[in-house]
Amino acid sequence: MSIWEYANPKKFMQTSAWALPWVVGLTLVLLATGLVWGFFFTPDDYKQGATVKIIYLHVPSAMMAINAWAMMLVASLIWIVRRHHVSALAAKAAAPVGLTFTLIALVTGALWGQPMWGTWWAWDPRLTSFLILTLFYFGYMALWAAIEDPDTAADLTSILCLVGSVFALLSRYAVLFWNQGLHQGASLSMDEKENVSDVFWIPLVICIAGFVLLFVTMVLLRTRTEIRARRLKALLARERVA
Repeated sequence: MSIWEYANPKKFMQTSAWALPWVVGLTLVLLATGLVWGFFFTPDDYKQGATVKIIYLHVPSAMMAINAWAMMLVASLIWIVRRHHVSALAAKAAAPVGLTFTLIALVTGALWGQPMWGTWWAWDPRLTSFLILTLFYFGYMALWAAIEDPDTAADLTSILCLVGSVFALLSRYAVLFWNQGLHQGASLSMDEKENVSDVFWIPLVICIAGFVLLFVTMVLLRTRTEIRARRLKALLARERVA
């Protein structure tokens, strides 16, 4: 069986219909476990106090904001190379979800940064590249809405996605590229000196897994909606011709 079978809209609809109940159930379990554990059963940090618990929203949402764009990049490349409509629709479906994660990351980052840095915002390399990534999300969605022909829209948004991927990369690695700025290093790291304590690390990993599955759930649902909308549009076009 080839993975390209799922580029067939009928096959995708059948498979996603079977998978969605399981993905939704596991998403709810992981999010409930991680957030309740993190916010109610972990101690305050010796330095940051209760503010550190924003980590359970900020870190997963920031990771998914970047990874959502990465998924859009892969789907866009598949569209450019193989012209599979499901991949283009999946990229389109992922954009509002990724934007939502981006906005959550920006808001929670400001709430976390104000008591720690004494300011809601700083033109830190990572924060600046993350803000630009947010604008690319808005631009990507606006481009889809502005172009009537779906194939042309898919072509142009795929090119925009390629360009925006530079800022997704910078958002992830800006702290490594520039040894300056207020933003701390990675919360999850192979370096024991940078990694968070196990008491915070375990519920954080559970929250990240929950956010990943939440993204998968929303993209599957939105892609199914996009496929149905395209089918309806095609049927209405045939009726007008008839």
